[in-house]
Amino acid sequence: MSISINVYYSGKDGSARKFVEEMENSGNAKLVRAEQGCLKYEYCFAFSDPETVLLIEDWQDQAALDLHHSAPMMGQISKLREIYDLHMKVERFLPDDAGVPDSDRQFIRD
Repeated sequence: MSISINVYYSGKDGSARKFVEEMENSGNAKLVRAEQGCLKYEYCFAFSDPETVLLIEDWQDQAALDLHHSAPMMGQISKLREIYDLHMKVERFLPDDAGVPDSDRQFIRD
């Protein structure tokens, strides 16, 4: 069963965006995306909150996520979070096998 995780990184004076730039420029994000079981690892920027960055992660299953959390690069990522003094809020989602309810279909444009 796949797992989706939203990680909200918040900081001050653009530190969350600087963290993302360093993750991308250092190649750390690319390494995460290449990990076995990683289905998505993307950073998003909210127009309404320039001090928060959203990381959307999708993993094949809990075993893949556990492997990611035990990877040596997690130490580097943790250090970067400290350097940029980031605070995190995490949301975890599991798939809904029922799919999109008919009542919501009217709002979806395929």
